[in-house]
Amino acid sequence: MAPNTSRVFYVNAVSHPVFLEILGRRPDIHLDRLHNDSAAAEIEPVLAQAHAYQIGATRDELALHFHGTAALLAQAPNLLAISSNGAGFDTVDVAACTAAGVVVVNQSGGNKEGVAEHVLGLMLALSKRIGETDRFMRSKPDIPRAGFMGHDILGRTVGIIGLGNVGSRVAELCTGLFRMRVLAYDPYVDAAQMAARGAEKASLDEVMSLSHYVSVNCPRNQETLGMIGAREYALMRPDAYFITTARGGIHDEAALAEALAAKRIAGAGLDVWAKEPPEPDHPLLRFDNVLASPHTAGVTHESRREMGRYAAEQMLEILDGKRPPRLINPEVWPVYRARFARIRGFAAAE
Repeated sequence: MAPNTSRVFYVNAVSHPVFLEILGRRPDIHLDRLHNDSAAAEIEPVLAQAHAYQIGATRDELALHFHGTAALLAQAPNLLAISSNGAGFDTVDVAACTAAGVVVVNQSGGNKEGVAEHVLGLMLALSKRIGETDRFMRSKPDIPRAGFMGHDILGRTVGIIGLGNVGSRVAELCTGLFRMRVLAYDPYVDAAQMAARGAEKASLDEVMSLSHYVSVNCPRNQETLGMIGAREYALMRPDAYFITTARGGIHDEAALAEALAAKRIAGAGLDVWAKEPPEPDHPLLRFDNVLASPHTAGVTHESRREMGRYAAEQMLEILDGKRPPRLINPEVWPVYRARFARIRGFAAAE
């Protein structure tokens, strides 16, 4: 093994083989692979030597003992970084990492095209009632052509919650393709920045009450957990659609089912769930005006490759002592730099 070798491990799989290809070109990097059911005798030496952990971003696919918690960090004294495979980092306790001097990074923006196009696909399919007519034709004869009349989306209003990489791309597509009015709620983006991205700054209540389509594109964290509930659904127009490709837990599923059952909104497009995948008898899957997908908005061939490239290039920057571009906990940097110098023997960037 090369001197001053960097030890990187992952569990089960990475987002794309290109991650392994890029890191494999470096003789000073050693990659370890573990599995959800790996034995303790195999896990312990990997954690003890690891400098970086490329972690899965989906909660239900990764065994709990491999989540980036204080318990795992206690077994990895040399760990400097946890890097999420995706834009989300639900499997990482960021506060625990910060307290331990460990940087957390994600691959935000790597799958923005795939997710944004999925949002547009749901908007179009719901508006044209494609799911409803498809179900009818597969189960009954003589569908009435005027019985499932839909709407054009040209010139309508879309409300975006979270105007980051994906939200900004959704705004660009909506304004460019369909000349839609875009309202956006994001407390971390000011009005001028929103205007540059083609959106008008609005409150959450304004987004919910004024939009024909509400698209949730924010991260799941302590601020957004449970943000959309019965009160917010009650603000929506009766001809509005609720769409989320963000993370399960941001929206209240039971309250959404109640709103749909009472016909307070026109329908929903759901890519993310509290438990993934949802059971076939999930209440929301009983509605003909709900389009469902199993957290696959960003799972395209192109997006996966881009995420793998993002992750590999950022991992190399971290191991080479550079400041990573998608740092989730920047406040950790002074403590991290001291740990990095002690563990690696050279200084990280200022």
